[in-house]
Amino acid sequence: MTLRHMKIEKIMFGKMKFYSSLFLLILSSVVYAQNFNDIELSKKWLQLVDSGKYSETWREADSFFKQQITQEKWTKVINQVRTPLGKVISRRKINAKEFLSLPGAPDGKYLVLQFKTAFQNKKDAIETLTFNIRKEPWKVVGYFIK
Repeated sequence: MTLRHMKIEKIMFGKMKFYSSLFLLILSSVVYAQNFNDIELSKKWLQLVDSGKYSETWREADSFFKQQITQEKWTKVINQVRTPLGKVISRRKINAKEFLSLPGAPDGKYLVLQFKTAFQNKKDAIETLTFNIRKEPWKVVGYFIK
């Protein structure tokens, strides 16, 4: 291999290394932005639940959610389930997974978030919040407390 070929190879390897690093930086920025997005959206929606604004949670939900339950019924059910738990003592995200399909839901793109939550009257609960993420803005399609 000539000295010229070695120089060209060194330049090409340097460019590949640069572009690989740039790609990883962009990819990590996208992952960070998505993580930030799911945390902010879930906080906003869960704060509505925590403050007893159940009708507003229904209005902020995805159309699929609204097709499954009327605002009146949702408000009644969530009030019966959530209100007795009391104030939130702590809540932390423990899981986040994307799915292309979920049981009973049309195929799409979903983000399922799980939180370990301690309530005033239930110290060890898991809240599951599901978003439809096929289009902006992301909207809630499900909320469960276990």
